[in-house]
Amino acid sequence: MKLIDENEKEISEINMTPFVDIILVILIIFMATATFIVEKKIPLNLPEAKTGEDIQNKPNQLIVSITKSGIFVNNEKVDLKKLKDVLGKKVKSKKDNIIVLRADKDIKFQKVVDVIDICRELGLEKYIVETKREI
Repeated sequence: MKLIDENEKEISEINMTPFVDIILVILIIFMATATFIVEKKIPLNLPEAKTGEDIQNKPNQLIVSITKSGIFVNNEKVDLKKLKDVLGKKVKSKKDNIIVLRADKDIKFQKVVDVIDICRELGLEKYIVETKREI
């Protein structure tokens, strides 16, 4: 009794075409549904520090950049007088929010103090001062 007919061939290779088709369809679906985030950057000349830690981006962080040209909250230009209103709207829960201060090294420190005062008025007490690592 023969198990294999003489006319039938034994399968010696796996047909990869259906597998490749499925992978390509999954890739196309992934690319179509993925969100691409493009961050705008504000040119800053940050002060340098020998010590420091890498900052991990967290959803509860508000990035406040202070430059000669103005104050930016998450890359949106804000007037100092309107900063309290803007930060108040962006704050979700006052306990968990962290303010990341990026201040240009050529600005007056009074601007940084003004921003910290506004944050404290809103009940924001956690700050990170961002610097460049000295190499």
